[in-house]
Amino acid sequence: MIRVLLAEDQALVRGALSALLSLEDDLEVVGQAADGEAALGAVRELKPDVLVTDIEMPRLSGLDLAERLRAELPGIRVIIVTTFARGGYLRRALEVGARGYLLKDAPASQLADAIRRVHAGGRAIDPELAGEAWADASPLTERERQVLAEAEGGTSTAAIAARLHLSEGTVRNYLSEAMGKLGAENRTEAARTARERGWL
Repeated sequence: MIRVLLAEDQALVRGALSALLSLEDDLEVVGQAADGEAALGAVRELKPDVLVTDIEMPRLSGLDLAERLRAELPGIRVIIVTTFARGGYLRRALEVGARGYLLKDAPASQLADAIRRVHAGGRAIDPELAGEAWADASPLTERERQVLAEAEGGTSTAAIAARLHLSEGTVRNYLSEAMGKLGAENRTEAARTARERGWL
């Protein structure tokens, strides 16, 4: 049996995924979580073979969750299941160690097959999205991405500097560089553009 944990903040979607996967003879849903932090705790406790997670979740995104697991529990395979058909998100997912990336409108049989393939050491990625991921590479450095992600919610320069252990001048420089690369008039527009492209 392949032991699966589901992380999805929408209860209806989570329940439907669990019911569909439970119909498979070789898959067992051993746990469910409604946010990223709960998923991390459940993975630590239950040690599933495969984590199936959404990207956008409260408290810890699916991408952050995958990154934490790669460092802490690298034997657990991660599959992202999302509505975001964006190359930038797929690229980030692969960079943080996800082994699969599927869209929520894919047939249920495709998810079951992806879980089997990823559990066996392979990858399960939509081929069209895979091509997009490398064509639409982010121009942002990791620090620029971090600073923009903090600025996205309207956080002040001083607060960003304190949170990331940088000087205010350095934060302003990163924001300026990111705005220039994205052709944005201000930090809000830059963050929105980066989010739409799947780079945050």
